[in-house]
Amino acid sequence: MPANRRPRARAEKRDEIVAAARTLFVADGYEVTAVSRIAAEAGVTTNTVYWYFADKDHLLVAVLEQLLADALTRYESVVSEPLSEKILFAVTELSSMHALVDTVHARRASSPVIDQWHTAFHDLADALTRADLPDENAQAASAIIAFVVEGLLTHPGDEAGRRAIVELLVSRLVSG
Repeated sequence: MPANRRPRARAEKRDEIVAAARTLFVADGYEVTAVSRIAAEAGVTTNTVYWYFADKDHLLVAVLEQLLADALTRYESVVSEPLSEKILFAVTELSSMHALVDTVHARRASSPVIDQWHTAFHDLADALTRADLPDENAQAASAIIAFVVEGLLTHPGDEAGRRAIVELLVSRLVSG
């Protein structure tokens, strides 16, 4: 590291590592992005990355937390909209990071930290949809919504097709 480089606060350095990882994970994917490349992008050594994160999976969770926080900020614009709009919002948000969604699903069986994050994410998604569902079938309906969202990520189709699927789903779920 150059001698003329200004010292950075711990939180600032951590944020720079997460920002570099976010950029690379979203652009190139988790699997092909080496920690050494993230370190170079953040202007730190590889050992510094491991000082802040136990492993690459913990760094991925930090990136996912940041992406989720950003998405929840944008979610405020649809919070009072009908359930179908909320679901379409989720599909759009998750589509922009489809590769990371696949990574989370692929890695959760072998990574406790990713599995824990995935479970918490589904709990949050469940809480965000349950208020719009009839009490008698809210748990099952919320699970069906998650399955449909994941299906639309795998088979995206066009916007009109996604909207038709989501509106049919919501009409059936809320009518009982």
